[in-house]
Amino acid sequence: MTKLILIPILLGLAIVSILVLIPENTSQSESIYETGFTFYDVEKIKSALSTQNIFMSSPTAITDHTIGQYCTYFDDNSIQRTVKYCTTTAILNSEGQPLGNINMGGTTNGPVMALALLDTPDIFTSENGVSFVFETMIEILVCDCWEQKQPGGFESVGAWINAAKMKYVQSSNTAPLKSKISGLNDMNLILEITLKDGSYLWTLIILK
Repeated sequence: MTKLILIPILLGLAIVSILVLIPENTSQSESIYETGFTFYDVEKIKSALSTQNIFMSSPTAITDHTIGQYCTYFDDNSIQRTVKYCTTTAILNSEGQPLGNINMGGTTNGPVMALALLDTPDIFTSENGVSFVFETMIEILVCDCWEQKQPGGFESVGAWINAAKMKYVQSSNTAPLKSKISGLNDMNLILEITLKDGSYLWTLIILK
């Protein structure tokens, strides 16, 4: 059985924003839990990642007090929110080495957030893997519309990631970097790069 490797979310760190928000018209749904992506979409992500020899474990529910470490987010007022129900899956390369996790949180009725956390030895290696995982999540959970809408003026998810990476490299400090795109298919996307214990933690958060 695949051993599940959990990477906790880093909280309370200084953030540098590099994107102007891109608003779009939003509509109020009857229930945020019943619209957009669902917990079942992890199977679609798993299938897509396997085409590039990236493998996912089956989802595991986190029900103890550590739930806030794996499924938490900040709302539009920068208030930290936790969820009642959280699942996590481990991501592994073709050699069975852990790359990170994909987590979803909300209630048992459905998720309100999804996040991927990937760990790389430096900011340049495994770049294609990071881009592929994040692009796959956006296409399946948000929409397959990035090239059409080009939010933030970026022609692809990879271009967005590369711009954030170069901004981080050019910065004069090691504070985490945060880039946000708001309103893509009525959802918010947050990309973070953090230096931790000599390696780089890449985080993509998708919020309904």
